[in-house]
Amino acid sequence: MFSHVARVDGDGLAEAFLREPRRYTSHQVAEMAGVPVYRARRFWRALGFANVADDAVEFTDSDVEALKTLLGMVSSGVYDEEHVLLMARSLGAATARLAESQAELGVEVLDQAGVPLADRPRAWRRRAERVVPDLEKLLVYAWRRQLAAAAGRIAEQDMSSVRLAVGFADLVAFTRLSRQITGSELATLVDRFEGRSADIVTSTGGRVVKTLGDSVLFVADKSHVAAEIALRLVEMHTRVKGMPELRVGLASGPVIWRMGDVFGTTVNLASRLTALALPGTILADPAMAEELEGDRAFRLREVNRLSVRGLGELAPFTVVRAGAA
Repeated sequence: MFSHVARVDGDGLAEAFLREPRRYTSHQVAEMAGVPVYRARRFWRALGFANVADDAVEFTDSDVEALKTLLGMVSSGVYDEEHVLLMARSLGAATARLAESQAELGVEVLDQAGVPLADRPRAWRRRAERVVPDLEKLLVYAWRRQLAAAAGRIAEQDMSSVRLAVGFADLVAFTRLSRQITGSELATLVDRFEGRSADIVTSTGGRVVKTLGDSVLFVADKSHVAAEIALRLVEMHTRVKGMPELRVGLASGPVIWRMGDVFGTTVNLASRLTALALPGTILADPAMAEELEGDRAFRLREVNRLSVRGLGELAPFTVVRAGAA
Protein backbone atom coordinates (compact mmCIF):
# COMPACT_ATOMS: atom_id res chain seq x y z
CA MET A 1 0.00 0.00 0.00
CA PHE A 2 2.56 2.57 1.05
CA SER A 3 5.68 0.85 -0.27
CA HIS A 4 4.38 0.25 -3.79
CA VAL A 5 7.36 -0.51 -6.03
CA ALA A 6 7.24 -1.81 -9.59
CA ARG A 7 8.14 -5.48 -9.60
CA VAL A 8 11.47 -6.60 -11.03
CA ASP A 9 11.21 -10.14 -12.36
CA GLY A 10 12.87 -12.69 -10.16
CA ASP A 11 15.82 -10.69 -8.88
CA GLY A 12 14.48 -9.64 -5.48
CA LEU A 13 15.52 -6.02 -6.06
CA ALA A 14 12.41 -4.46 -4.51
CA GLU A 15 12.65 -6.69 -1.46
CA ALA A 16 16.28 -5.66 -1.05
CA PHE A 17 15.17 -2.07 -0.54
CA LEU A 18 11.95 -2.85 1.31
CA ARG A 19 13.91 -5.34 3.46
CA GLU A 20 10.88 -7.60 3.85
CA PRO A 21 8.69 -9.72 1.54
CA ARG A 22 5.52 -8.48 -0.13
CA ARG A 23 2.63 -10.66 0.97
CA TYR A 24 -0.67 -8.66 1.01
CA THR A 25 -3.12 -7.03 -1.39
CA SER A 26 -4.45 -3.53 -0.75
CA HIS A 27 -7.77 -4.97 0.49
CA GLN A 28 -5.96 -7.22 2.96
CA VAL A 29 -3.95 -4.29 4.30
CA ALA A 30 -7.09 -2.20 4.75
CA GLU A 31 -8.88 -5.11 6.44
CA MET A 32 -6.01 -5.65 8.89
CA ALA A 33 -6.04 -1.93 9.72
CA GLY A 34 -9.81 -2.01 10.19
CA VAL A 35 -10.81 0.56 7.56
CA PRO A 36 -12.47 0.52 4.13
CA VAL A 37 -10.01 0.31 1.26
CA TYR A 38 -11.13 3.69 -0.14
CA ARG A 39 -10.05 5.38 3.09
CA ALA A 40 -6.75 3.52 3.17
CA ARG A 41 -6.09 4.64 -0.39
CA ARG A 42 -6.51 8.30 0.62
CA PHE A 43 -3.51 7.91 2.90
CA TRP A 44 -1.26 6.08 0.46
CA ARG A 45 -2.09 8.57 -2.33
CA ALA A 46 -1.22 11.37 0.09
CA LEU A 47 2.16 9.72 0.61
CA GLY A 48 2.68 9.84 -3.15
CA PHE A 49 2.00 6.21 -4.12
CA ALA A 50 -0.25 5.15 -6.98
CA ASN A 51 -3.18 2.80 -6.56
CA VAL A 52 -2.48 -0.79 -7.59
CA ALA A 53 -4.73 -3.54 -8.89
CA ASP A 54 -6.98 -5.11 -6.26
CA ASP A 55 -5.36 -8.52 -6.66
CA ALA A 56 -1.75 -7.29 -6.74
CA VAL A 57 0.33 -8.71 -3.89
CA GLU A 58 2.49 -5.62 -3.34
CA PHE A 59 2.39 -4.83 0.35
CA THR A 60 4.39 -5.74 3.42
CA ASP A 61 3.94 -5.83 7.17
CA SER A 62 5.41 -2.32 7.28
CA ASP A 63 2.59 -1.07 5.07
CA VAL A 64 0.09 -2.41 7.58
CA GLU A 65 1.92 -0.74 10.46
CA ALA A 66 2.20 2.55 8.57
CA LEU A 67 -1.54 2.65 7.92
CA LYS A 68 -2.30 1.78 11.54
CA THR A 69 0.06 4.55 12.69
CA LEU A 70 -1.64 7.17 10.54
CA LEU A 71 -5.09 6.05 11.66
CA GLY A 72 -3.92 6.02 15.27
CA MET A 73 -2.84 9.65 15.04
CA VAL A 74 -6.40 10.50 14.00
CA SER A 75 -8.19 8.31 16.55
CA SER A 76 -6.01 9.56 19.42
CA GLY A 77 -6.83 13.17 18.64
CA VAL A 78 -3.20 14.16 17.97
CA TYR A 79 -4.34 15.46 14.56
CA ASP A 80 -7.60 15.44 12.65
CA GLU A 81 -7.65 13.47 9.42
CA GLU A 82 -7.09 16.46 7.14
CA HIS A 83 -3.95 17.43 9.05
CA VAL A 84 -2.67 13.85 8.89
CA LEU A 85 -3.21 13.90 5.13
CA LEU A 86 -1.33 17.22 4.87
CA MET A 87 1.52 15.77 6.89
CA ALA A 88 1.54 12.64 4.71
CA ARG A 89 1.71 14.73 1.52
CA SER A 90 4.62 16.74 2.90
CA LEU A 91 6.41 13.56 3.97
CA GLY A 92 5.76 11.87 0.64
CA ALA A 93 7.01 14.82 -1.41
CA ALA A 94 10.18 15.21 0.67
CA THR A 95 11.08 11.52 0.70
CA ALA A 96 10.27 11.08 -3.00
CA ARG A 97 12.79 13.77 -3.92
CA LEU A 98 15.30 12.29 -1.50
CA ALA A 99 14.83 8.78 -2.91
CA GLU A 100 15.19 9.99 -6.50
CA SER A 101 18.44 11.78 -5.70
CA GLN A 102 19.85 8.76 -3.88
CA ALA A 103 18.88 6.45 -6.74
CA GLU A 104 20.58 8.79 -9.22
CA LEU A 105 23.74 8.81 -7.13
CA GLY A 106 23.62 5.03 -7.02
CA VAL A 107 23.42 4.87 -10.82
CA GLU A 108 26.40 7.23 -11.11
CA VAL A 109 28.45 5.00 -8.83
CA LEU A 110 27.57 1.91 -10.88
CA ASP A 111 28.39 3.78 -14.12
CA GLN A 112 31.76 4.85 -12.78
CA ALA A 113 32.46 1.27 -11.75
CA GLY A 114 31.65 0.08 -15.28
CA VAL A 115 28.80 -2.23 -14.23
CA PRO A 116 26.96 -3.46 -17.39
CA LEU A 117 23.19 -2.89 -17.59
CA ALA A 118 22.53 -6.63 -17.42
CA ASP A 119 24.31 -6.82 -14.05
CA ARG A 120 22.63 -3.73 -12.58
CA PRO A 121 19.88 -5.52 -10.59
CA ARG A 122 22.39 -7.79 -8.81
CA ALA A 123 24.70 -4.82 -8.12
CA TRP A 124 21.77 -2.75 -6.85
CA ARG A 125 20.75 -5.55 -4.50
CA ARG A 126 24.26 -5.77 -3.02
CA ARG A 127 24.37 -2.00 -2.70
CA ALA A 128 21.00 -1.91 -0.93
CA GLU A 129 22.18 -4.40 1.67
CA ARG A 130 25.21 -2.20 2.44
CA VAL A 131 23.74 1.30 2.14
CA VAL A 132 20.06 1.25 3.19
CA PRO A 133 20.64 0.69 6.94
CA ASP A 134 23.03 3.65 7.12
CA LEU A 135 20.80 5.91 5.05
CA GLU A 136 17.87 5.01 7.29
CA LYS A 137 19.80 6.08 10.39
CA LEU A 138 20.93 9.33 8.76
CA LEU A 139 17.41 10.13 7.59
CA VAL A 140 15.99 9.86 11.10
CA TYR A 141 18.94 11.80 12.55
CA ALA A 142 18.61 14.68 10.06
CA TRP A 143 14.83 14.82 10.48
CA ARG A 144 15.07 15.01 14.27
CA ARG A 145 17.64 17.81 14.05
CA GLN A 146 15.58 19.75 11.53
CA LEU A 147 12.40 19.26 13.56
CA ALA A 148 14.09 20.51 16.72
CA ALA A 149 15.32 23.62 14.91
CA ALA A 150 11.95 24.33 13.27
CA ALA A 151 9.95 23.77 16.46
CA GLY A 152 12.24 26.07 18.41
CA ARG A 153 11.94 28.73 15.74
CA ILE A 154 8.16 28.80 15.30
CA ALA A 155 6.78 27.52 18.61
CA GLU A 156 5.82 31.02 19.76
CA GLN A 157 5.11 32.56 16.35
CA ASP A 158 1.71 33.54 15.05
CA MET A 159 1.91 31.61 11.79
CA SER A 160 -0.88 33.72 10.25
CA SER A 161 1.32 36.84 10.27
CA VAL A 162 4.97 35.82 9.91
CA ARG A 163 7.28 38.61 8.77
CA LEU A 164 10.44 37.52 6.96
CA ALA A 165 13.10 38.76 4.61
CA VAL A 166 12.78 36.81 1.36
CA GLY A 167 15.46 36.34 -1.29
CA PHE A 168 15.24 34.87 -4.74
CA ALA A 169 18.53 34.20 -6.59
CA ASP A 170 18.54 33.28 -10.26
CA LEU A 171 21.24 32.18 -12.71
CA VAL A 172 21.34 34.56 -15.69
CA ALA A 173 20.75 33.11 -19.20
CA PHE A 174 20.49 29.58 -17.82
CA THR A 175 18.11 28.37 -20.54
CA ARG A 176 20.44 29.49 -23.32
CA LEU A 177 23.45 27.99 -21.57
CA SER A 178 21.65 24.66 -21.08
CA ARG A 179 21.39 24.32 -24.88
CA GLN A 180 25.11 24.86 -25.35
CA ILE A 181 26.55 22.28 -22.94
CA THR A 182 26.20 18.53 -22.48
CA GLY A 183 23.76 16.92 -20.08
CA SER A 184 26.51 15.89 -17.68
CA GLU A 185 27.99 19.40 -17.72
CA LEU A 186 24.57 20.85 -17.01
CA ALA A 187 24.04 18.44 -14.10
CA THR A 188 27.44 19.36 -12.65
CA LEU A 189 26.65 23.07 -12.93
CA VAL A 190 23.28 22.65 -11.18
CA ASP A 191 24.86 20.54 -8.43
CA ARG A 192 27.54 23.17 -7.83
CA PHE A 193 25.01 25.99 -7.80
CA GLU A 194 22.61 24.26 -5.42
CA GLY A 195 25.35 23.00 -3.11
CA ARG A 196 27.27 26.25 -2.84
CA SER A 197 24.10 28.32 -2.52
CA ALA A 198 22.81 26.11 0.30
CA ASP A 199 26.17 26.36 2.09
CA ILE A 200 26.12 30.16 1.92
CA VAL A 201 22.48 30.52 2.95
CA THR A 202 22.68 28.21 5.96
CA SER A 203 26.13 29.31 7.17
CA THR A 204 25.04 32.95 7.08
CA GLY A 205 21.93 32.32 9.14
CA GLY A 206 19.19 31.90 6.53
CA ARG A 207 17.09 28.95 5.43
CA VAL A 208 16.71 27.46 1.97
CA VAL A 209 13.03 27.05 1.14
CA LYS A 210 13.57 25.35 -2.21
CA THR A 211 15.84 25.14 -5.23
CA LEU A 212 14.59 25.00 -8.80
CA GLY A 213 17.69 24.04 -10.75
CA ASP A 214 18.66 27.56 -11.84
CA SER A 215 17.29 29.44 -8.82
CA VAL A 216 17.07 29.31 -5.05
CA LEU A 217 14.44 30.74 -2.73
CA PHE A 218 15.64 31.56 0.78
CA VAL A 219 14.38 33.38 3.85
CA ALA A 220 15.89 35.01 6.90
CA ASP A 221 14.44 36.48 10.06
CA LYS A 222 16.31 39.77 9.59
CA SER A 223 16.86 41.93 6.50
CA HIS A 224 20.58 42.39 7.12
CA VAL A 225 21.02 38.60 7.11
CA ALA A 226 19.19 38.27 3.78
CA ALA A 227 21.26 41.11 2.29
CA GLU A 228 24.51 39.50 3.45
CA ILE A 229 23.43 36.17 1.93
CA ALA A 230 22.64 37.90 -1.38
CA LEU A 231 26.02 39.62 -1.47
CA ARG A 232 27.90 36.41 -0.70
CA LEU A 233 25.98 34.54 -3.40
CA VAL A 234 26.82 37.17 -6.02
CA GLU A 235 30.45 37.35 -4.89
CA MET A 236 30.79 33.58 -5.02
CA HIS A 237 29.52 33.45 -8.59
CA THR A 238 31.86 36.23 -9.62
CA ARG A 239 34.86 34.24 -8.36
CA VAL A 240 33.97 30.84 -9.80
CA LYS A 241 35.17 30.32 -13.37
CA GLY A 242 32.54 29.02 -15.76
CA MET A 243 29.61 29.81 -13.47
CA PRO A 244 26.88 32.07 -14.94
CA GLU A 245 26.29 35.43 -13.34
CA LEU A 246 23.69 35.66 -10.61
CA ARG A 247 20.98 38.23 -9.92
CA VAL A 248 19.03 38.50 -6.69
CA GLY A 249 15.72 40.05 -5.64
CA LEU A 250 15.02 40.85 -1.98
CA ALA A 251 11.80 41.83 -0.24
CA SER A 252 10.69 42.13 3.36
CA GLY A 253 7.20 41.72 4.72
CA PRO A 254 4.47 39.30 5.77
CA VAL A 255 4.50 35.82 4.27
CA ILE A 256 2.28 32.78 4.45
CA TRP A 257 4.31 29.81 5.70
CA ARG A 258 2.67 26.52 4.83
CA MET A 259 4.02 22.97 4.80
CA GLY A 260 7.63 24.08 4.44
CA ASP A 261 6.97 26.60 1.66
CA VAL A 262 6.32 30.36 1.65
CA PHE A 263 3.70 32.28 -0.31
CA GLY A 264 2.26 35.74 -0.60
CA THR A 265 2.95 39.17 -2.02
CA THR A 266 6.39 39.46 -0.41
CA VAL A 267 7.56 36.25 -2.10
CA ASN A 268 6.09 37.34 -5.43
CA LEU A 269 7.82 40.71 -5.13
CA ALA A 270 11.23 39.13 -4.50
CA SER A 271 10.74 36.94 -7.57
CA ARG A 272 9.66 39.87 -9.77
CA LEU A 273 12.61 41.99 -8.64
CA THR A 274 14.96 39.15 -9.54
CA ALA A 275 13.64 39.17 -13.10
CA LEU A 276 14.23 42.94 -13.27
CA ALA A 277 17.72 42.92 -11.76
CA LEU A 278 20.75 43.27 -14.01
CA PRO A 279 23.29 40.41 -14.03
CA GLY A 280 25.49 40.52 -10.95
CA THR A 281 23.22 42.92 -9.06
CA ILE A 282 20.82 42.82 -6.11
CA LEU A 283 17.49 44.66 -6.08
CA ALA A 284 15.67 45.23 -2.78
CA ASP A 285 12.15 46.52 -2.28
CA PRO A 286 11.61 49.80 -0.37
CA ALA A 287 10.59 47.99 2.83
CA MET A 288 13.86 46.08 3.00
CA ALA A 289 15.85 49.17 2.02
CA GLU A 290 14.28 51.03 4.94
CA GLU A 291 15.30 48.23 7.32
CA LEU A 292 18.86 48.27 5.94
CA GLU A 293 19.20 52.05 6.13
CA GLY A 294 21.92 53.05 8.56
CA ASP A 295 23.57 49.61 8.49
CA ARG A 296 27.22 50.34 7.80
CA ALA A 297 27.76 46.97 6.12
CA PHE A 298 25.71 47.97 3.06
CA ARG A 299 25.31 50.81 0.60
CA LEU A 300 21.94 51.46 -1.04
CA ARG A 301 21.14 53.35 -4.22
CA GLU A 302 17.63 54.07 -5.39
CA VAL A 303 16.97 53.23 -9.03
CA ASN A 304 14.31 54.55 -11.37
CA ARG A 305 10.75 53.50 -10.73
CA LEU A 306 9.98 50.12 -12.24
CA SER A 307 6.72 48.51 -13.24
CA VAL A 308 6.49 45.22 -11.36
CA ARG A 309 4.12 42.77 -13.04
CA GLY A 310 1.01 42.28 -10.96
CA LEU A 311 2.23 44.61 -8.20
CA GLY A 312 2.30 48.07 -9.78
CA GLU A 313 5.15 50.57 -9.73
CA LEU A 314 7.80 50.96 -7.06
CA ALA A 315 11.28 52.40 -6.68
CA PRO A 316 13.63 49.58 -5.62
CA PHE A 317 17.21 49.94 -4.40
CA THR A 318 20.40 48.25 -5.46
CA VAL A 319 22.37 46.73 -2.57
CA VAL A 320 26.18 46.64 -2.58
CA ARG A 321 28.74 46.06 0.10
CA ALA A 322 29.93 49.22 1.82
CA GLY A 323 33.21 50.34 0.31
CA ALA A 324 32.63 48.50 -2.96
CA ALA A 325 33.45 50.34 -6.16
